[in-house]
Amino acid sequence: MNVLIVFAHPEPRSLNGALLDVAVRELKRLGHEVQVSDLYAQGWKSEVDRADFPSLADGERLQPAAASKQAFEAGTLTPDVKAEIEKLLWADVLILQFPLWWFSMPAILKGWVDRVFAYGFAYGVGEHSDKRWGDRYGDGTLKGKRAMLVVTAGGWEEHYSARGVNGPIDDLLFPINHGVLYYPGYEVLPPFVVYRVDRLDDAGFGPIAEGLRERMRTLATTAPIPYRRQNGGGYLVPSMQLRAGLENPGTSGFALHLDRARNSGQGGKPRPLGSFPRHADSGSSTVDDLAT
Repeated sequence: MNVLIVFAHPEPRSLNGALLDVAVRELKRLGHEVQVSDLYAQGWKSEVDRADFPSLADGERLQPAAASKQAFEAGTLTPDVKAEIEKLLWADVLILQFPLWWFSMPAILKGWVDRVFAYGFAYGVGEHSDKRWGDRYGDGTLKGKRAMLVVTAGGWEEHYSARGVNGPIDDLLFPINHGVLYYPGYEVLPPFVVYRVDRLDDAGFGPIAEGLRERMRTLATTAPIPYRRQNGGGYLVPSMQLRAGLENPGTSGFALHLDRARNSGQGGKPRPLGSFPRHADSGSSTVDDLAT
């Protein structure tokens, strides 16, 4: 497989840097082709502005969505954006790796999404009518590909649980998993989340590294998060409301958009999505700097 890792951490000697090395080595050992977009190393420009649309006439009002569509269709997107789009088309699997900062991805990664997921490429695709509301949420340009998140968090796993003060990790990551990755068609795998990373030492790194290796070994076989397809008949058009009676008992909010009947990983029971699998250490690893 072709795997693209978009890496968003400013320090290569961080825990994230060590995890990136683990993932790349394991993927290459398995025979996969790997590309890494190291956003900080590339000096990635985060903000969307007039410089993104060189064909925009002087004095013309900037309407970002319309300008994005025009530039994508005309082939006038900037070279850095074009290069990332080519990587996405090349990759069978996309991995976004980042530390959880203020309950979301770092600004540089959000800026990568804002600029690279262009109108006509990642959104605004397909027929919009009284029968179908575009190719999105399970359909779209990137349908047939897989994606997952590798995330580090300073807080305890309990803090991100169903009753935890930070809110459930699956809810916090829903806007990324569902709104950024599933929207243009990716099958989204459960995230690999590492907790309490600020207190992690070398002894604790081994099981985490082996857990990440296991996730790399099972990229093609791990069951995706069972999000409902927008165009699968479950949503009313054009209101895009879930049809009455389809909700799983006792669910509300983001969970309405999960079809638990599709998740057979535990005999039809919902499987936990947010934790890394714990394994025995399979070898020594050194983390030069244990910041997230």
